[in-house]
Amino acid sequence: MSNGKKPLFRIRTLVQIFFFVLVALITLTEVLAEAGITIPFLSGASLHAICPFGGVVSIYKFATVGTFVQKIHESAFILMAAAFMLTIAFGPVICGWVCPFGSFQEWTTRLVRKITGKKLLFHIPEKIDKYLRFTRYIVLLLVVYVTATTAKLAFQTYDPYFALFNFWSAEVSWIALSILGITILLSFFIERPWCKYACPYGALLGVFNLVRIFKIKRAPSTCISCKACDRACPMNIQVATGTTVNDHQCISCLSCTSEDACPIPDTVEFSSQRRSMTNEN
Repeated sequence: MSNGKKPLFRIRTLVQIFFFVLVALITLTEVLAEAGITIPFLSGASLHAICPFGGVVSIYKFATVGTFVQKIHESAFILMAAAFMLTIAFGPVICGWVCPFGSFQEWTTRLVRKITGKKLLFHIPEKIDKYLRFTRYIVLLLVVYVTATTAKLAFQTYDPYFALFNFWSAEVSWIALSILGITILLSFFIERPWCKYACPYGALLGVFNLVRIFKIKRAPSTCISCKACDRACPMNIQVATGTTVNDHQCISCLSCTSEDACPIPDTVEFSSQRRSMTNEN
């Protein structure tokens, strides 16, 4: 593998930067609107309007009384449907390519890695880690239940994503700011800690890894067992031990593929084709 970054890495980084800047501008638009200043094409947009998870937590109220949860817009329902279609086809690309908070955690870890020269400063024991990764499903159930019973956007009180882009606002609770601070601190030691252990939307999209059309495939016949794919995965999934990645934590970032990390062409690929072996991750 060459010393320079491969094209896929650069493309993904540019996509991540685009969505991070877009969300930051939308937040800035809300602040400027209070001063009577508008940014063309972004006026009227808000974090709630562009959040597909807002559509998910509104499903119960919309189905029962025909209205949305407080602060949720119709656009969130449209984005929710689009996100589900993307995920069925390609897996949780929203998590791996679009989500600004996921990118923020990844960049924080990358910065620490450059400063220290180490990939990870802390490893949670595998026996504990594999159970901790299911806690985000508990968070998902709690968020959906509380939102359905109160008809209010309950998760905003705890949401570090909302806090990151509105940390100066009176709308942000001290709980959300505290969770944001803890997440940033954990990102110094663990890759994507919020994504792995607490994100309710990531939990929901992760279920689609079982049925998605395009998956990460490994060809055992050409694999040299260097485990470059394992080391590249920001979610620390063991790609090199199976032929197909079905792990509920896969975020379809493609960092493990032959187009990015794997040094052998056509060995780890993003494909809908079935491999000859049936051993799956």
